[in-house]
Amino acid sequence: MIPPFLSYITFNRLGLTARSLKSILDTPEDFEMHIIDSNSKDETWDYIKSLKDSRIKSISRLDKNYGPVFALNLNLSKRKEDQYFFSVDSDVAIKTKNWLSLFMEVFETFPEVGLLGVQRTAPYFPIYPQVIPRTKNDVTYLELKNGYVDVLLDFIHGCCMGMRPEVIKEIGYWSEETCYGDAELSPRIVNYTNFKAGFMSDQNMISKIVIDMSQSITCAECTVKEFCKQDKVNQTCFNVHKTSNVNTPFVTKFKWKYLEFFKELDEGKRSPYCASASDQESMANHVYNKEWAMENLNYYKDNSN
Repeated sequence: MIPPFLSYITFNRLGLTARSLKSILDTPEDFEMHIIDSNSKDETWDYIKSLKDSRIKSISRLDKNYGPVFALNLNLSKRKEDQYFFSVDSDVAIKTKNWLSLFMEVFETFPEVGLLGVQRTAPYFPIYPQVIPRTKNDVTYLELKNGYVDVLLDFIHGCCMGMRPEVIKEIGYWSEETCYGDAELSPRIVNYTNFKAGFMSDQNMISKIVIDMSQSITCAECTVKEFCKQDKVNQTCFNVHKTSNVNTPFVTKFKWKYLEFFKELDEGKRSPYCASASDQESMANHVYNKEWAMENLNYYKDNSN
């Protein structure tokens, strides 16, 4: 079996990125890791170039930050046809050593499950969607009950998630036309394919995989001080990230695309397959609103670099 593809996208916050990558690389799990730095303005890229691990198959730095969806799709376009795809956000430190094996155990036990994720932790609000516990052969996961469109957090969080190859064949890529990420992926899978989505959990509804999503650490706690060139008084890697992060205003400004996208799905004007600019064949054979996608890309390019 091909080791799973592990996508890792980072954008500034050197301290958290180093903490996150160390937690992943300190596990014995087998994977093929591809790291993309979305044009960080701190010393993140210098740190990434220093990493030595045979499981890291590629590192690349984009000339601009074009937003998380375009970077995710760039990595997804590199995946082998029968390869499981996993993604871990750069603010996630994984505490469970056999985390990937636990994911695969659920995928192998429940062939109907296309998407699995880990629930977000503090400091994020503890708001979780309705789920249905499913157990088979002593293996449990929490099935997403609804996956409604435009319902607060009624989706699988992408902070630490995986997809099976069969569902990727049906849905293609994250939607570059909406760039709504997690909020569009789950309802597209649950409502427009025969696959299920869910959270990793044991029979007591406690996450099988423990993660830490602290959104900052002190400079004293940082493990890669030797790379940092910030003055640490007026500027830290977290200040750099904060001034460049435009995800929230983007969601507000372009929500209409997200709603129109699902309206087109309901009306049969498009299939659940989303094409990507990283895959020219996908664009040639499927609906792709290039005007929408380019507007999204340019919003990040103009406001987040």
